[in-house]
Parts: sequence; C-alpha cells; structure tokens
Amino acid sequence: MNTATEAPRPAPTLLAADSWLVEDGRARELHRHRDRFTASVAAAGGPTAADVDAFWERELRRVPASGDWFPRAELTQEGSHAPRLGFRVRPAPQRTDEVRLWVSGRPDPRGVPRRKGPDLTVLGTLRAEAIGAGASEALLTTPDGLLLEGATTSLLWWEDATLCTVDPDLPTLPGVTRDWVLDRAAALNVPVRRRRCRLPDLAGREVWCVNALHGIRPVTAWVGAGRLPAPGPAPRSGSWRAAWAAAAQPLPHTLDRGH
Repeated sequence: MNTATEAPRPAPTLLAADSWLVEDGRARELHRHRDRFTASVAAAGGPTAADVDAFWERELRRVPASGDWFPRAELTQEGSHAPRLGFRVRPAPQRTDEVRLWVSGRPDPRGVPRRKGPDLTVLGTLRAEAIGAGASEALLTTPDGLLLEGATTSLLWWEDATLCTVDPDLPTLPGVTRDWVLDRAAALNVPVRRRRCRLPDLAGREVWCVNALHGIRPVTAWVGAGRLPAPGPAPRSGSWRAAWAAAAQPLPHTLDRGH
C-alpha cells in the first residue's frame, strides 16, 4: 500500500478580478465593471472579448434576485495551464458610512496597480494592518509621498467648490465608482481638477474614499499621521451618497423574471 502523500497543489494565480454590490437584484454601473474586467482579462492574456461576453451573460444569472451579494468575476491560472474564467457568488460584507485612513509610511506595494486582481492578497494584508492600527482603510502613496488611492478605494477630495481626483497618469486603478462621481460632477457643472498632492494638502478638507461596495464614504480621521490636522467635515457627502444609492438598476436577468 502506498502511504506517500501528494504535495498540496498551489493555489491558482489570480490574474484579474472585478466585484460589485448587488442589493435585491439591483446593481450600479454594471457596464463599467464588465468593461473593466474585459480589459483586465485582455491585458492578462486571457480569453477573447467575445468569450468574456458570453461568460458574463451566463454567470450573471447565478446572482439571486433577493438579498445582498458581492459577486466576483475572475481570471485565474494554474501552473502552465491556460487562464480560466471563474465566477463567485458571495454574500455582501457589512457596509460602513465613514473611513479612518491609515498612513503606513511605506510606498505602494502593488506590482500591477492598474489591474484589479494580481495584488489583492498583498492589499488584503495591508488593510488588515490598517484595521490592527485602529483604521478601516490603508492609504497608498508613491515612494516620494504622492497620494494614489486606498487599498480598496479611490480617493477624492474638495478644494472649496472644486472636486479633485488623483492625476490619472499616476499608477492607480481605473475606479468604477470614482468615474461615476466624476461623470455626475460634469453633469452638475462642478469643476474637477486632476491633482498631484501629498497628505498635508488634504488636512482640513472634505475627503472621500469611494468603491463599489460602500459607495461614497467621508474620511473622518488619519491614523498614523502624527500631528497632521484631521480631515474637514463632509457636508456634500450626504446628497452624493443618496444619488449613488438611487443609481442602482435591475440586473438584466431579474427583469426577465418580472422583478
């Protein structure tokens, strides 16, 4: 009898991923998530756009029409095998209304900052450190301290009546919720600036961290930033959060079922 045990197979490598919140069969900006995932799959050498389209249409129907869910489309690879598409239907994590942002003092650890997926493990470790430090999100910066984004969020802030976002030439993820905010700003004739800033530039300002799970959340405190003055109040966030909540649309297959 052969009692030898086989070595455990290594976990597949995550090449691309995209997640979004579904509440009772309704989601926001689903077309943007689909487009971003399709572009990420192409950048990772995965299946064709036509294959991704067919996969998306098929797998999206697995999301229940009731309850809160946080599905994830992904592209993984095992060893030398061809990359494979996968879809996970996951319960939605608890959502929060505000953010305490941890300043680690270390530069962005990501290897592929413009594609969601390959760096999720290292970002999860960083966010766990942030939680251990008494924060809820970790701030990412360049080696010389330029602001990039959060570990799981895009960064936005207000300078008087102007909405500011990080210079897109810096290595940041193309944020779906951030782009919705910028589109709404354009529709409302709100001035927008693309900026290169360091953390002291945000002291006393209204600062938001945004993503698909939580929507728009004001930053209420820096953690690990020494004597830097706290972020300012967030009087604009309430109306923008309400608009984001109202932007949810039924998933296509729930319309087929009459929901």
